[in-house]
Amino acid sequence: MNIETNHSRSQNVSGFDIGSQFRAQVQRQPMATAIEDADIQVSYFELHSRACRLANLLQKAGMERGDRIALLSENRREYVDVYLAAAFLGLIVACQNWRQSESELQHCIDLSGAKAIFFSQRYALVARNASSGIAFQMAFGSSYEAALRQSDSAPPRCRALPEDGFVILYTSGTTGYPKGALISHRALIARTLTSRIDGSLFPEFGYICWSPLFHMASTDSVIGMLISGGKIIVTDGFDAGMLVTTMAREPLGVLTLMPGMLDAVVAELDRTGAKPKGIQAVGSLVDLVPPTKIAQITTLLGAPYRNTFGSTETGLAPASKGRIPIGVIPTSFSKVQSSYCDIRLVDDDDRDVSDGSPGEVLVKSPTLFSGYWEAPEANAEAFRGGWYHMGDILARNPNGTLDFVDRKKYLIKSGGENIYPAEIERVLLAHPGIAEAAVVRKADSKWGEVPVAFIVTRGQQMSSSDVVELCRGHLAGYKVPKEVRFVSSNDIPRNLTGKILRHELETKISSSNDLR
Repeated sequence: MNIETNHSRSQNVSGFDIGSQFRAQVQRQPMATAIEDADIQVSYFELHSRACRLANLLQKAGMERGDRIALLSENRREYVDVYLAAAFLGLIVACQNWRQSESELQHCIDLSGAKAIFFSQRYALVARNASSGIAFQMAFGSSYEAALRQSDSAPPRCRALPEDGFVILYTSGTTGYPKGALISHRALIARTLTSRIDGSLFPEFGYICWSPLFHMASTDSVIGMLISGGKIIVTDGFDAGMLVTTMAREPLGVLTLMPGMLDAVVAELDRTGAKPKGIQAVGSLVDLVPPTKIAQITTLLGAPYRNTFGSTETGLAPASKGRIPIGVIPTSFSKVQSSYCDIRLVDDDDRDVSDGSPGEVLVKSPTLFSGYWEAPEANAEAFRGGWYHMGDILARNPNGTLDFVDRKKYLIKSGGENIYPAEIERVLLAHPGIAEAAVVRKADSKWGEVPVAFIVTRGQQMSSSDVVELCRGHLAGYKVPKEVRFVSSNDIPRNLTGKILRHELETKISSSNDLR
């Protein structure tokens, strides 16, 4: 099974691109399972063939290196077809968050300047509504499969260079609109190498891809597994029964679990009596999990808990090497610096702080993204001085570990999703009956944190349900405030420059019910 191509070594003598790295695995183990999707098993050779056919189809449609493809779908094997076809041609996949409202999707697709869009039948209507100006549109299903069968199966030349963009993953924006983080071939390969060394990727074991593929967690892991020769088990979202059944039948590498899902997995393990066949590491977002629950889940699964700190822009770097041992109730969540990255902690003037003093995290690493798409001002600010400014505050301990202190740019972390208050406030303040709005975070046992809205009306009667319904049509469900409090303007604390003091509002949530 010869899959060699006329790859131009003059363009990319390193082969440091995802397409070339994947083809090396196809050559090494063509019949090994690359993807399991329900009852369908796809070998590396078959996956390569499908990706080649799709790449040739896209070339015939006029797609050229650097062009963007929008992708809106639940997790399924066709998602990976698009990834690999794009990798071969040097195209960029703009991964759309199906949790967003139609107006948010419209913004993200328009921002990408996509020339083609792929979508599943589940999201066909919203995809077509949000991409009416895109000529090439294709839904996964019978017509997609027919188009692949009719396309040329000859392997196209790998056209991507290491610094070419590969995916755009959207992050919540401080201005109220999502920003597109451009992640290159270089960054994803570097993330793979770092994860393998630091114990967050195990290609010799399976990986369950249940987290949405528009997330960094799944995209990084799926690409990492494919260029390392691993097996991916694709599932349509979180299902505790499926997870427990899978972990009982085959060994797994990392099992990603968000804080709100631990109880469901524990309950399913208790109900079935199932025993994991072997898991190397478990968990994410450790800071949002009660310590006793960490001890419980690690004991049940026989795997240490990952003590990670990273972002879409950085990957698992800068501080995701630490592990909490099996059965241990942690007394701190101090982080261990990741391999292949440099860290500085600085004050507001970008001067290094001393150990023990809080400072914003600055990162240099080959895992870094290439910048925000079509956002020169944001990039100039984020990369000033030649370092990427994360916007998170850490403190360095005498032993070199790092403690999370706070977020410099106020962020709500809800069930693994990032929410900036400005996103919600923008929608609220557009209503003529709302004079002021301030959104803050509130601790939640299931989701870690949820948004709470403080509203000042213009004298008219509004109810909490009115505010919630106002948001539902414009925001993803997880961004809709879970609690609404009506207050006077004097009840919203501000500093001398008018900036909302969100931490004081958080205190009011926990200490007083007078504002309800």
